Amino acid sequence: MKKRPIKHLRWYIAILICFASELNYMDRNTLSVLKVTIQKALNFDDNGYALITATFLWTYAVAYVISGWVVDRLGSRRGFLVFVSGWSIANILHALATGVGSFQFYRGLLATMEPANFPAGIKAVSEWFPMRERALAVGIFNAGTALGNTLAVPVAAAVALAYGWQSAFVFTGAIGFVWVAIWYFAYRLPQDHPRLSEEERQLILAGREAEDQTAHEKPSPWQLLKMPATWGCALARLLTDPISYFLFFWTPSYLEKERGFDLKQVGMYAWIPFAALTLGNLFSGAMPRWLISRGWSLNTARKGTMLGVSLAMLILCFVVTQATTPVMAVLILAAVMFGHAAWGNITLPAESFHRNAVGFVTGFGGFLGGIAGGITQLVIGSVVTKYGYGPIFAVCSVMYLAALACVHFLIGELGIIRQVKAPASA
Repeated sequence: MKKRPIKHLRWYIAILICFASELNYMDRNTLSVLKVTIQKALNFDDNGYALITATFLWTYAVAYVISGWVVDRLGSRRGFLVFVSGWSIANILHALATGVGSFQFYRGLLATMEPANFPAGIKAVSEWFPMRERALAVGIFNAGTALGNTLAVPVAAAVALAYGWQSAFVFTGAIGFVWVAIWYFAYRLPQDHPRLSEEERQLILAGREAEDQTAHEKPSPWQLLKMPATWGCALARLLTDPISYFLFFWTPSYLEKERGFDLKQVGMYAWIPFAALTLGNLFSGAMPRWLISRGWSLNTARKGTMLGVSLAMLILCFVVTQATTPVMAVLILAAVMFGHAAWGNITLPAESFHRNAVGFVTGFGGFLGGIAGGITQLVIGSVVTKYGYGPIFAVCSVMYLAALACVHFLIGELGIIRQVKAPASA
């Protein structure tokens, strides 16, 4: 008996990959939530913590570009099955850590698996959504990163307070296998999905016809690296990804050391900035979509949103350092996180490249962002120890305008799929 189609199935797919991002970031940020607790238990300082996070990011950077290539070959369905299982196991193994060295090892394992989430997610969006809906779909998918941070704070803190810090890693890692089972049974490509209505299938596939006229084969990495648009996407990540890692890895510590919060208070209040990050991700797609519905081109809507956010971040990154009370600090930090997510850097490949290339372009951008993030983690550890957080926020404030310049001059018009054809065989 044929199963009844699910109305608006593509949006349920977006929510499902949003949950993958949520698990991805809940796993990686369990450590940052428990940072001070683990430091006291295992006796290492902020420089040791910076080494752990830098190891994660450098491994993550190399794995990112490789995972993009792997996902383009495996496809989004198999790619998610392999890599979500892998990072869930790696996160559970953190419970065995006994010091900086062992944490570096287990963080390296986690970093080998986690970056595939983004090439796979962007690829799934390019498979399931027409161009005009991709910014919002990616915003929903990427909102999972902030949701993972939001949930990591109370969940990790509560489990650690009740059962010890090791249990927090086991619990957050084990949840991943529930998602893997759901993905296995629920996900297929639009042309093969038994629960997709014919009307929605035609909407999705018709929106891909123009793209399919520009490329029929998977382009080589070398072809993509010769294109300015690839570098525009990648440099935007290089300039803004280190800010993501700063906000993700150092916010709980900032609230504890700069604002006097204890672990219980971190669990109660530190979720608020991460919740704002979730809303910022949704805004990054919803605002351009609203502008497009009122006659703006995709290019103008996206760049206009980026410009507005970039200007706002100049102010917010200064104001956050002037907060006079813990409550004000949390609220302004929430505004900073909202703005950071609202810029929408991860959407760019899906607005510029054929779905056969978005995995590699996303992975290459993540590679550069991870390398820069690893270096800046070491710098942050030193600067925070000597001067506090003010200089870090000052540098962050100007990165968004620099990234927008890269987008404008290297990518050019958003919403146009670049032609990338494999060379003719001899």
